[in-house]
Amino acid sequence: MIADKSPVVRSGLRDFINRDGRFEVLEAHATGAAFIAAVEQHPTDIGIIGWSLPDMTGGEVLSALKRRHLPTRIVVYTGEPGRDVLRQAVRLGAWGFISKSDEPSVLVDSIAAVARGRMSLPYIDLQALTTDPFAELTSRERELLTALANGWTNLQIASRIGISRNTVKYHLKNLYDKLGVSNRAMAVALYMQTTMDQR
Repeated sequence: MIADKSPVVRSGLRDFINRDGRFEVLEAHATGAAFIAAVEQHPTDIGIIGWSLPDMTGGEVLSALKRRHLPTRIVVYTGEPGRDVLRQAVRLGAWGFISKSDEPSVLVDSIAAVARGRMSLPYIDLQALTTDPFAELTSRERELLTALANGWTNLQIASRIGISRNTVKYHLKNLYDKLGVSNRAMAVALYMQTTMDQR
């Protein structure tokens, strides 16, 4: 079963997987809700989902499948950059994670591995993905992250904490590097997601 917002991707994946001959594509859907409903109706071994669907994220699809105790093994097929999406996918139970920049044969090999009961993830440090992403932050970096989540500008952070704007930029660069993100919006999104997960 496939879910992706792009009709071109849905059609291309269906054709490529069917041509491979080892797997049968049951259906291809544009939304997460349609995918979940279809998996409930038709027992499905493997699902291939995009991360950014029109109605929900891949993470929300994974969470919904887990709540419903549906055994479909999910391979996330995405163009989303950064370790944050990979970290969320692994934490929420994805069996595979493939970049849309990879060759299509990599996807089919991943499906085959997942079908055999093996996880198929890019070569990364899994320990870094499953540990607390904030464990490596200094107390100052944690303070800055909280300030970002509260919507403070660099100027506000500098004046309220009593450091220069250049020092704020220096700390933020280190913060982004440690979290594997590239900007303040991504850092705040990771902070909010992790805070919600810990409740």
